[in-house]
This record gives sequence, C-alpha cells and structure tokens, in this order.
Amino acid sequence: MSAHPRGVQGQAAVEVVALLPLVAIVALAVLQVLAVGVAAELAGHAAEAGAVALLEDRDARQAARESVPGWSRDRMDVSVHGRRVRVLMRPPVVVGVLADRLATSSEAVAGAR
Repeated sequence: MSAHPRGVQGQAAVEVVALLPLVAIVALAVLQVLAVGVAAELAGHAAEAGAVALLEDRDARQAARESVPGWSRDRMDVSVHGRRVRVLMRPPVVVGVLADRLATSSEAVAGAR
C-alpha cells in the first residue's frame, strides 16, 4: 500500500492542471516585459546612431534603421527635427492591440555645430 491515499494523488494532479494556465499567463507577461525592455534599448541605440549620422552629414533615418536588427525595422518610426533624432519603437507583442500602448521612444541630440 502506498504512503498516500489515492484521493491525494488525484487532487495533486488536478491542482497541477488547474495551475498550468496561470503559469503560462505569468510566463507570457514576463516575456512581454522583456520585449519592452529590448525595444527601449533598440530605440536608444537607433536614436544615437541617427544623431551621429547627422554630425557626419549622413542620412539620420537610414543610419537609425541600419543600427537595429532586421526584425525591428518594421516596428520603428524615425523622425528628425533639426539636430534631434527621435525613434519610436513598438515591441513584439502577444496581443496585437498592445503594440501602440507598449511603444517606447528615445531621443538624441546631435549637438551644436
């Protein structure tokens, strides 16, 4: 005879199955937070690359786009106003309607000439 009655083993199995959706939701939320962090880093990097390009009399938009991985280029908007380069980056999302709400931006100034 086992140390645990049959009902206890069955209850544990039911609890594990019941918790799986919660574990999956928490894992997706953590991954989404990480994706937002990556988007913020990429936006900052792209804005700096655009500002450096302005200092070198090159195209800031092109430099910003070339400074990020290919998958993120379709998720970014680059705007240049004078010596300021602003990059808006939308992270990959699990739920599509969250893309604009989770977007992050960064701005860099090319300094005085």
